[in-house]
Parts: sequence; C-alpha cells; structure tokens
Amino acid sequence: MRPRLERLVGELVKFGAVGALGFLVNVAIFNLCIHSFQLAPIRSGVISQVVAIGTNYLGNRYWTYRHIDKNRIHRETMLFFFFSGIGLVLENGILALSHYGLGYTSPLADNVAKNVIGLCLGTLFRFWAYRTWVFRVGQQQDERTERAPRRDEADDADGDGAGPGAEGPLPGSVSRGVLGSVSGGVSGSGAGRVEVGGVAAEEQREDRRQLLK
Repeated sequence: MRPRLERLVGELVKFGAVGALGFLVNVAIFNLCIHSFQLAPIRSGVISQVVAIGTNYLGNRYWTYRHIDKNRIHRETMLFFFFSGIGLVLENGILALSHYGLGYTSPLADNVAKNVIGLCLGTLFRFWAYRTWVFRVGQQQDERTERAPRRDEADDADGDGAGPGAEGPLPGSVSRGVLGSVSGGVSGSGAGRVEVGGVAAEEQREDRRQLLK
C-alpha cells in the first residue's frame, strides 16, 4: 500500500509541475490574445487552452508517464486530446458563465473565472482521465504485479524439478554401491573361510593315513 501511495504522490508532483508550466503558457497566451490582438475572451481562451494542451501532453508523455508503454501512442494521443477538449469546454464554460451570464466583464474577473476556478476543476478532471483512460496507469501496474508472481512460480517449478530429480538417484546409487561392497566383502570373506577349512580337513586326513601306515 505504501509504495503505491508513494508512486501516486510522485505522479501528482510531476503532473502538478507540468500543469504549472501549462498554466503559465495558458495565462500568457490568453492575455496576449485579449490585450495584444483584441480577440474575444472565449476565442482567446480556446487558443490559449489548445497551446497549453500541447505543452501538457509533451510534459506528461515524456516525463510524468515516461515509464508507460508507448506502443499505443496513436490511441493515447487521441484520448489525450479528447479528454483535454472536455477540460477545455469545462474551463471556458466557467468563463462564459462568469462573463456573459453573471456580467463580470473585467480582465480580473475573466482571469479568475478561467484561470482559477475553471483551471482547478479542469485539472482535477484531466488528472483522473489521463491516468485512468489515456496512460492507463492502474492497469499496467496490475499487469506488472500479475507477471511478477508468475515468474516466481516458474522459478520455483524449475527449482523443484531440478533439485529432487538431480539429487534423488544419488542416495540410492550410493546405498546400492555401499550394500554391494559390503555384500561382496561378506561373501568373499565367507568363501575364504570355507576354502581354508577344506584345506585343513584334507591335511588332517592325510596325517591320519600316514599314522595308520
């Protein structure tokens, strides 16, 4: 549980750093469009958000989630911009509500509505969507967790097959060798005693014959 929490905290820190960079880009482009190019607030918000989305994608793909499999990068890119588009609508919806619905038309009110309230809601939504659907962090961690016990089981199976199989015949062969040696020695010694006994009896009979003569 603790390692997973530590990974989540590290992920949040990196995501926040990338988001902070995207925030600076967003604010700079938004105010540039409004004050320098005299564009409407909604149009300025959309342009700034698109640029910030591209910045966030590069930062998250190659830093926050650089360890995630890159084989599905086409699908991943499409989902990233899809969910980022939803976040864009959420942020600019807050701006439209504030500017046109509630009548807060000052530059400060526009920045608070878009870059404070809208950005906070959009960031929470994007963090959930990116890690759940785009980079699929939880699923890939589960896959790695499942593969680890399988490797351990395979190693244990190899160890069990090699150990008893290799060592099993050894005690039996040693026992048979020892028993064979012992039995050979016993039979050899027994044969020796029979042979010696036979020679002694023959000598005694020869001595008796000589005495009778």
